[in-house]
Amino acid sequence: MASRSRAGCRGIGAAHHRSAIIVAKGKGRLEVIATPIGNLADLSDRARHALAEADIILAEDTRRTRALLQSLGIARPLLSVHEHNEGQRLPELLTRLAAGERLALVSDAGMPLLSDPGASLVREAARAGCEVSVVPGPSAITAALAVAALPTERFCFEGFLPAAPRERRARLAELAHEPRTLVLFEAPHRILECLADLAEILGAARPAAMVRELTKVHESVYRGTLGELAGAAGTDPDMQRGEITLVVQGAPAAAPALDQQLLERAVALLAPELPPGRAAAIVAQLTGAKRNDVYALILAAGGRKGG
Repeated sequence: MASRSRAGCRGIGAAHHRSAIIVAKGKGRLEVIATPIGNLADLSDRARHALAEADIILAEDTRRTRALLQSLGIARPLLSVHEHNEGQRLPELLTRLAAGERLALVSDAGMPLLSDPGASLVREAARAGCEVSVVPGPSAITAALAVAALPTERFCFEGFLPAAPRERRARLAELAHEPRTLVLFEAPHRILECLADLAEILGAARPAAMVRELTKVHESVYRGTLGELAGAAGTDPDMQRGEITLVVQGAPAAAPALDQQLLERAVALLAPELPPGRAAAIVAQLTGAKRNDVYALILAAGGRKGG
């Protein structure tokens, strides 16, 4: 059984054949912390303490995080870590972890890494053998699923669809037959065209929900079909404001492919022996074909007369 290293962030030596990483417990630690998506009361006591005790807080937007900290009465050093500078920051941050510092990673709202930066830092910190822990909390993904009144047993998160119409429609075509519930983010200035594309490509009758301004004063949930939501968004200006999460029911299970050879063989065997109606019923049960289609096939083949 491998022992834990106490000498900083490091991986298992070359003599070990397993790819596991020894976690440097008690040394530097990266904490991934969820912050409120709207209502500040949703911040947990554990998250509050973790932020207060961090040596430095890594923020997507330091201005927004500073406002959050000020509302909590917390003063800690801040460092911006976002999609444009995360790669450049990695060497410095890994050095801080190796030196034993406690780093707190937050996004502007919700759980970091979910359509937010931080994945590279978490991956490299874990690869270096540093302790990475999570302080769970608010997430627009799970919050929207909870109120959408749609299946939640299995779902997939797609984040933001491509902004360009051609690329967005191509991605939706790939998702058209996805059986799991879809969760999407969308910007308010694109919601009209996004809903129109969803209705056209996934089907106007597909059940869906649009959730906006979650946990905020103007939180709203719109439920209906994609066609109904697309129509309502064109007449209700409120649906074109705020932070939006879309939840779309997955595609219905596809009917099993019809075995044409089995169908033809069954018709050839039963049609001469039974009345068309009786033969059609039995063949339909055997093959999964529609009874009316089988009946027409039997008549076209000159099946036995009567019944």
